[in-house]
Amino acid sequence: MALRVNGKVVTPTGVVRQGCVELDGDRITAVAEYPSARDGHWIVPGFVDMHTHGGGGHTFTTGDADSARHAAAFHLGHGTTTLLASLVSSPYELMRDATAAFRPLVEEGVLAGVHFEGPYLSSARCGAQNPEFLRDPSTEELAALVELGDGAVRMVTLAPERDGALEAIKLLTAHRVVAAVGHTDATYDQTRAAVAAGASVGTHLFNGMRPVHHREPGPVVALLDAPNVVCELVADGVHLHDGMLTFATSTAGPERAALITDAMAAAGMPDGEYELGGQAVTVADGVARLSRDGAIAGSTLTMDAALRHAVHAGIPMADACRMVATTPARAIGLGDRVGALQVGLRADLVVLDDDLNVVRVMRGGSWVE
Repeated sequence: MALRVNGKVVTPTGVVRQGCVELDGDRITAVAEYPSARDGHWIVPGFVDMHTHGGGGHTFTTGDADSARHAAAFHLGHGTTTLLASLVSSPYELMRDATAAFRPLVEEGVLAGVHFEGPYLSSARCGAQNPEFLRDPSTEELAALVELGDGAVRMVTLAPERDGALEAIKLLTAHRVVAAVGHTDATYDQTRAAVAAGASVGTHLFNGMRPVHHREPGPVVALLDAPNVVCELVADGVHLHDGMLTFATSTAGPERAALITDAMAAAGMPDGEYELGGQAVTVADGVARLSRDGAIAGSTLTMDAALRHAVHAGIPMADACRMVATTPARAIGLGDRVGALQVGLRADLVVLDDDLNVVRVMRGGSWVE
């Protein structure tokens, strides 16, 4: 059934002030000017979150399919129409069981894939990752997970300085799995080697990374400088100063900067005690930190809040929308299906009021209840 949604339409090339999105079934059939449009709401592409651990009191990190379904539904209510279920560092058995449990949800379309953030990470830059599970990359483990997932495993974050990391990156990219650099103490040269091997994402840039130094630029500069690397940024005012958010965005450009939530179960929930990867987390004033040492432990962010934060920090609306939808979709290999208001793509869109609060969400041509 054909349908038209009117308003200020944000496309990858700019804003159509009096515009409309036309769709038939689950596909966009036209994006056009519509001078008689009176609805002043923003019409933006459905958000694509390539890095989230949970929300609404539910988590992806335990590999429980029912919890994953509820977490995805929570984020859908905040405009995220496509997401990866991110796990944290854990034993291989949990990685295997989670892959098996989430594969049907990927086939069903509830999840766009699985993201393993770890366990092949730096002990020196582990952040809120559980140090007891950190280890060198195993191509045997990864090959088995990729085969078990049959397309469900979409991204793996690892530290390129660990033994076997470059071989792991080559194996992942050969199977069309995104290799991401994160939680790393790598040098500039080690990071460049990872990019040369096929790594194409920087996991929450700056956070969990060796800091920039003028005699050893480290991973941040290497990733920002690489023309084929998409850099994740957590726009919550906690992970990054707004000056660093806008600096990284202007350096990489909106086509290489992707906003993520890095949310955990406490997103959308009251302050209190939570858990992440077997570790106690305390949430106070909406900020999640490990109870034992105060390290930032993910976020309580949603993608609509990330968009608002970026715009308030001075990033133009069209650029911010690329960063919450178009760029992450392309980064995880889904740019030909979702991530923009363009003819032929899936009809995923979010209607926002002038304060950029969610009014309605559409996924695959159907309004979300």
